Amino acid sequence: MLKLVALVYIMVGSMLAGSFVVAALTAGRMDAVSISIAALIGALVAFPVSWFVAARLNKVIRPAQAS
Repeated sequence: MLKLVALVYIMVGSMLAGSFVVAALTAGRMDAVSISIAALIGALVAFPVSWFVAARLNKVIRPAQAS
């Protein structure tokens, strides 16, 4: 599962970090500190999102075995 989380994080982390940077730039925050903070917050928010998406994917990929 951890490998799946890492693969999902590569995509989700870059997407959310970029979205947060675009949101900061749109809000008029053009300084390097604001852009860096926005990217960091996006990367941190991506951890639980990646875990949730990976858990859902894991259920689809490996359905529960009937005993």
